[in-house]
Amino acid sequence: MTNSFKAYLDKVYFSNTIEDYLWFLLLMALAIIFNKIISKYLSSLLFKLFDRYSEGVDKKKLFNLLYKPLSLLILLIIFYFATVHIQYPAEMDNKVFERLNLRNFFRTTHQLLLLVSLIWIVFRLIDFTEIILLHKAAKTETKQDDQIISFVTEFTKIIAGIFGVFIILGAVFNLDIGTLVAGLGIGGLALALAAKESLENLLASFTIFVDQPFVVGDLVQVGSTIGIVEKVGFRSTRLRTLEKSFLTIPNKKMVDNELDNLSLRTFRRARFSIGLIYSTSEEQITAIVRDIQLFIDEHPNTNQDGIVKFTEFGSSSLDVLVQYFVDTMDWNVFLQVKQEINFNIMGIVKKHGSNFAYPTTTVYLHPSNSI
Repeated sequence: MTNSFKAYLDKVYFSNTIEDYLWFLLLMALAIIFNKIISKYLSSLLFKLFDRYSEGVDKKKLFNLLYKPLSLLILLIIFYFATVHIQYPAEMDNKVFERLNLRNFFRTTHQLLLLVSLIWIVFRLIDFTEIILLHKAAKTETKQDDQIISFVTEFTKIIAGIFGVFIILGAVFNLDIGTLVAGLGIGGLALALAAKESLENLLASFTIFVDQPFVVGDLVQVGSTIGIVEKVGFRSTRLRTLEKSFLTIPNKKMVDNELDNLSLRTFRRARFSIGLIYSTSEEQITAIVRDIQLFIDEHPNTNQDGIVKFTEFGSSSLDVLVQYFVDTMDWNVFLQVKQEINFNIMGIVKKHGSNFAYPTTTVYLHPSNSI
């Protein structure tokens, strides 16, 4: 029985024995089963590099960032060892496959994926560094450090990506990096012209950092768009609009267009008109205007610049302008104060025997002589 089983394992298919294939399948199965455990262990080892600076940051965040690239790296490494004893099938050594050079293709693909996984890990480590720095920056009052951290993180990723591409071109595709860099100098002008808009956005991002018209967390209005600044990058600025949508605006537009930093306002303005019925007497209007003005002036959340005036004879109402400023930038507080004032205006109008008008039409019928 043992000899027959051994003979079965020694059978050769495509230049490899069944035993070779079984060892390959076993190693790959173990890699898949224990992948998460190995990734978690490696993440813990890498976390020790940040341990001194990562107080208050959960190491699970690093594991969540590194799980996919580490899993790919582990599978590629084990795949390499699993295929050490696997021979290239002799049946494929014919003219057709020889021209395709499948051996080089598989080797190059494996090297490429290996380097991509390593670069991916570097990118995720940069992301985790950003998480640590933002955690520390959250303890400060200024929002400028949050903006700088995001900008530097994006810049570091671009540099790492450029180096990664050069390493791949040199190590995998055997290109002469020195010649390639010299060639980029010749084509630099054409590249600059092609990337003209991107360069303008890059220069605009530096203008934003120098002039500081806004920082992360500010409520700004650009044209007709209003939103909270969430990130300032190399090419664009990301806003969270009042409708909770995520809007990306090129930095050049942020610099060239008129920009209103609403967070720098000290007050929010409320301005509207109330329409009184035409049967309201002069004395009633005077008393209504006086009481509304008095209530707004004495309100603890408004300043002394409130205006209440009888301004217009409307088509179906006597219009009274109401304008005041609330000393808050909190939208919810502003709405609460506005609601409180509106309720009191309703009470004042009813108190003086008047009411609010609504569009009406009066039709007079002239009696005609019957024939």
